[in-house]
Amino acid sequence: MIRTTLAHVHVAALSNAGMSGKNNEDRYAVSSFQLSKDDPRPSVFAVVADGIGGHRAGEVAAELAVNYISMHVAESNAKKPIKILENAIHDASQAIASHSAGKDEEHGMGATCSCAWIIENKLYTAYVGDSRIYLLRGKYIQRISIDHTWVQEAYEKGIITAEQMRDHPNVHVIRRHLGGLKLPEVDFRLRIDNEETDEESMNNQGFHLHPGDTVLLCTDGLTDLVWDDEIQKIVRGQKDLKAAAEALVSLANQRGGHDNITVVLLAMPRVEETAPRSNLFGWLFGE
Repeated sequence: MIRTTLAHVHVAALSNAGMSGKNNEDRYAVSSFQLSKDDPRPSVFAVVADGIGGHRAGEVAAELAVNYISMHVAESNAKKPIKILENAIHDASQAIASHSAGKDEEHGMGATCSCAWIIENKLYTAYVGDSRIYLLRGKYIQRISIDHTWVQEAYEKGIITAEQMRDHPNVHVIRRHLGGLKLPEVDFRLRIDNEETDEESMNNQGFHLHPGDTVLLCTDGLTDLVWDDEIQKIVRGQKDLKAAAEALVSLANQRGGHDNITVVLLAMPRVEETAPRSNLFGWLFGE
């Protein structure tokens, strides 16, 4: 693909360390492209990573995850988005594992990740861990990713209720992450309807986005403290995406900000709008 400095969707991103005083172990990147010299279709790729591990190891893992995934996508031909995303995440996982090998201070480091790739108006997603992806359409919000956590598995098995999930002592126990000895299983379920089967969710890849649709990627520092319906009201109630990102982070911090908070918002232009000109300078990295 060919990097461009102007995105065909509206973009806003913000990362904040939170109120706990710890280092920011979240990372994100947003990049825009033209598919090729012969194919002028635009695309935007976004990735969010949440680092795992003490002594700055989490920061290193998240940085590696974002860099390796972004570069793999950038160097691709975009012809098979799902396979490209899977290979990108696996490459990042191996890079993290190799980096930490033999280093006591970085032993066990890892990262979660969530990716959204918009090619023209088609959405492709991939994720590992509990960094979420949402779709906002009109007055509705849908969590289109599924957490890889102990509480999510317990809920699906009927062990706990939805109300018990948020405050359960195992709420932050994740089942998949990048950087382990084995390659993580990348999740391609894009859940548009909560009643869908897993196969139906995976078949949603390449989902057709409508004018005005907004995709949100975020770390659990946001979703631990801000409810889904609150996210919808804030995003739709602000004058623009930048204000929405700031309001989301601000509310999480007002409620304690116990973790790092990262949000990336991608919005399709509305019918009455001209094509947006979000200047990304090719790459937009953040921490």
